[in-house]
Amino acid sequence: MRTLDLHGLYHSAVQAKVENFVLLYDTPLRIITGNSMRMQDLVGQILQRYDFGFHYESDYNLGSLIITTKTPVRTP
Repeated sequence: MRTLDLHGLYHSAVQAKVENFVLLYDTPLRIITGNSMRMQDLVGQILQRYDFGFHYESDYNLGSLIITTKTPVRTP
C-alpha cells in the first residue's frame, strides 16, 4: 500500500501534497498524519472535498489514515 508520511511537513504545504497523492494513485492508500489534530483535520477536509472514504488505521493508531474508496460521481 502506498504511504504518504506528513511528519515534518508544514501545515501550509499539506493541501498540495495530499491532493497530488490521492489523485495520482489508486486506493487503498495510507496517510500518516501523526498525532497533530490540526494535521488530521486538514487531511480530513481534503479527503472529504474529493469524496474519499477513509478511516483510522486502527483504534490505537489514530495518527494514520487509510483511504479506501472514492465515491463515484453520479450523473443525472
